[in-house]
Amino acid sequence: MEQNQNTSLFGLTLDPAAKSHLHDAARWAKLWAIVGFVMCALILAFAIYAATSHSVVTANSRYEGFDNDMQVDRNAVRVGVGIFYTIVAVVSFFPYLFLFQFASKVKSALSSDDQQSLTSSFQSLKKTFRYLSILTIVLLILILLSSLVQLGSRTGMQM
Repeated sequence: MEQNQNTSLFGLTLDPAAKSHLHDAARWAKLWAIVGFVMCALILAFAIYAATSHSVVTANSRYEGFDNDMQVDRNAVRVGVGIFYTIVAVVSFFPYLFLFQFASKVKSALSSDDQQSLTSSFQSLKKTFRYLSILTIVLLILILLSSLVQLGSRTGMQM
Protein backbone atom coordinates (compact mmCIF):
# COMPACT_ATOMS: atom_id res chain seq x y z
CA MET A 1 0.00 0.00 0.00
CA GLU A 2 2.84 2.36 0.89
CA GLN A 3 4.62 1.73 -2.42
CA ASN A 4 1.37 2.38 -4.34
CA GLN A 5 1.13 5.85 -2.77
CA ASN A 6 4.60 6.76 -4.10
CA THR A 7 3.56 6.14 -7.70
CA SER A 8 0.12 7.65 -7.40
CA LEU A 9 -0.93 11.15 -8.25
CA PHE A 10 -4.30 12.25 -6.86
CA GLY A 11 -5.27 8.60 -6.63
CA LEU A 12 -4.01 7.91 -10.15
CA THR A 13 -0.82 6.12 -11.07
CA LEU A 14 1.77 7.42 -13.44
CA ASP A 15 2.01 4.63 -15.94
CA PRO A 16 4.89 4.42 -18.45
CA ALA A 17 2.89 6.30 -21.10
CA ALA A 18 2.16 9.19 -18.70
CA LYS A 19 5.82 9.31 -17.67
CA SER A 20 6.83 9.36 -21.32
CA HIS A 21 4.45 12.25 -22.03
CA LEU A 22 5.76 14.19 -19.02
CA HIS A 23 9.34 13.54 -20.14
CA ASP A 24 8.57 14.79 -23.65
CA ALA A 25 6.74 17.83 -22.26
CA ALA A 26 9.77 18.60 -20.11
CA ARG A 27 12.11 18.41 -23.13
CA TRP A 28 9.91 20.79 -25.14
CA ALA A 29 9.47 23.09 -22.14
CA LYS A 30 13.24 23.28 -21.68
CA LEU A 31 13.74 24.07 -25.38
CA TRP A 32 11.04 26.75 -25.22
CA ALA A 33 12.62 28.22 -22.06
CA ILE A 34 16.08 28.35 -23.61
CA VAL A 35 14.75 30.03 -26.75
CA GLY A 36 12.88 32.46 -24.47
CA PHE A 37 16.07 33.28 -22.56
CA VAL A 38 17.84 33.99 -25.84
CA MET A 39 14.97 36.23 -26.96
CA CYS A 40 15.07 38.12 -23.65
CA ALA A 41 18.82 38.63 -24.10
CA LEU A 42 18.26 39.92 -27.65
CA ILE A 43 15.54 42.30 -26.47
CA LEU A 44 17.84 43.54 -23.72
CA ALA A 45 20.66 44.01 -26.25
CA PHE A 46 18.28 46.01 -28.44
CA ALA A 47 17.29 48.09 -25.41
CA ILE A 48 20.93 48.95 -24.78
CA TYR A 49 21.46 49.69 -28.48
CA ALA A 50 18.33 51.85 -28.63
CA ALA A 51 19.32 53.83 -25.54
CA THR A 52 22.83 54.53 -26.80
CA SER A 53 22.46 54.76 -30.58
CA HIS A 54 21.78 57.91 -32.53
CA SER A 55 20.15 55.97 -35.35
CA VAL A 56 16.99 55.22 -33.36
CA VAL A 57 15.89 58.84 -33.68
CA THR A 58 17.33 60.69 -36.66
CA ALA A 59 18.86 64.11 -36.28
CA ASN A 60 16.07 66.03 -38.01
CA SER A 61 13.12 63.96 -36.85
CA ARG A 62 10.01 65.48 -35.37
CA TYR A 63 7.36 63.53 -33.53
CA GLU A 64 4.09 63.33 -35.41
CA GLY A 65 1.27 64.83 -33.45
CA PHE A 66 3.26 67.75 -32.07
CA ASP A 67 3.49 71.16 -33.66
CA ASN A 68 6.38 71.53 -36.07
CA ASP A 69 7.95 74.06 -33.72
CA MET A 70 8.20 71.54 -30.89
CA GLN A 71 11.13 69.22 -31.50
CA VAL A 72 11.22 66.08 -29.44
CA ASP A 73 14.27 65.64 -27.29
CA ARG A 74 16.12 62.83 -29.04
CA ASN A 75 17.89 61.73 -25.87
CA ALA A 76 14.59 61.37 -24.05
CA VAL A 77 13.17 59.26 -26.87
CA ARG A 78 16.26 57.02 -26.94
CA VAL A 79 16.22 56.52 -23.19
CA GLY A 80 12.45 55.95 -23.25
CA VAL A 81 12.76 53.28 -25.93
CA GLY A 82 15.62 51.67 -24.01
CA ILE A 83 13.64 51.62 -20.77
CA PHE A 84 10.55 50.24 -22.52
CA TYR A 85 12.45 47.33 -24.07
CA THR A 86 14.30 46.65 -20.81
CA ILE A 87 10.93 46.33 -19.07
CA VAL A 88 9.70 44.02 -21.84
CA ALA A 89 12.81 41.82 -21.44
CA VAL A 90 12.48 41.62 -17.65
CA VAL A 91 8.74 40.90 -17.75
CA SER A 92 9.30 38.24 -20.42
CA PHE A 93 12.09 36.55 -18.46
CA PHE A 94 10.02 35.17 -15.56
CA PRO A 95 7.65 32.80 -17.39
CA TYR A 96 10.66 31.27 -19.15
CA LEU A 97 12.41 30.87 -15.81
CA PHE A 98 9.38 29.09 -14.33
CA LEU A 99 9.11 26.90 -17.42
CA PHE A 100 12.79 26.00 -17.19
CA GLN A 101 12.34 25.10 -13.52
CA PHE A 102 9.36 22.92 -14.44
CA ALA A 103 11.36 21.06 -17.08
CA SER A 104 14.36 20.50 -14.84
CA LYS A 105 12.30 19.30 -11.89
CA VAL A 106 10.15 16.95 -13.99
CA LYS A 107 13.23 15.30 -15.47
CA SER A 108 14.73 14.94 -12.00
CA ALA A 109 11.50 13.57 -10.57
CA LEU A 110 11.04 11.02 -13.35
CA SER A 111 14.62 9.79 -13.21
CA SER A 112 14.59 9.31 -9.44
CA ASP A 113 10.87 8.63 -8.81
CA ASP A 114 10.87 11.57 -6.39
CA GLN A 115 7.35 12.71 -5.52
CA GLN A 116 8.57 15.95 -3.94
CA SER A 117 10.38 16.98 -7.14
CA LEU A 118 7.30 16.13 -9.19
CA THR A 119 5.12 18.24 -6.91
CA SER A 120 7.64 21.07 -7.07
CA SER A 121 7.69 20.83 -10.88
CA PHE A 122 3.92 21.20 -11.03
CA GLN A 123 4.20 24.21 -8.73
CA SER A 124 6.61 25.80 -11.23
CA LEU A 125 4.18 25.04 -14.04
CA LYS A 126 1.39 26.65 -12.01
CA LYS A 127 3.57 29.76 -11.54
CA THR A 128 4.09 29.91 -15.30
CA PHE A 129 0.39 29.87 -16.10
CA ARG A 130 -0.53 32.20 -13.24
CA TYR A 131 2.11 34.75 -14.33
CA LEU A 132 1.03 34.58 -17.97
CA SER A 133 -2.65 34.89 -16.99
CA ILE A 134 -2.04 37.96 -14.84
CA LEU A 135 0.12 39.50 -17.57
CA THR A 136 -2.60 38.84 -20.16
CA ILE A 137 -5.26 40.46 -17.97
CA VAL A 138 -3.04 43.52 -17.37
CA LEU A 139 -2.32 43.86 -21.11
CA LEU A 140 -6.01 43.51 -21.99
CA ILE A 141 -6.88 46.24 -19.48
CA LEU A 142 -4.16 48.51 -20.92
CA ILE A 143 -5.48 47.90 -24.44
CA LEU A 144 -9.02 48.68 -23.30
CA LEU A 145 -7.93 51.87 -21.54
CA SER A 146 -5.88 52.91 -24.54
CA SER A 147 -8.85 52.32 -26.83
CA LEU A 148 -11.10 54.38 -24.56
CA VAL A 149 -8.59 57.24 -24.50
CA GLN A 150 -8.30 57.10 -28.29
CA LEU A 151 -12.06 57.02 -28.69
CA GLY A 152 -12.42 59.94 -26.28
CA SER A 153 -9.81 62.02 -28.10
CA ARG A 154 -11.47 61.39 -31.48
CA THR A 155 -14.90 62.40 -30.28
CA GLY A 156 -13.59 65.49 -28.52
CA MET A 157 -14.30 64.20 -25.02
CA GLN A 158 -11.68 64.56 -22.33
CA MET A 159 -11.02 61.80 -19.86
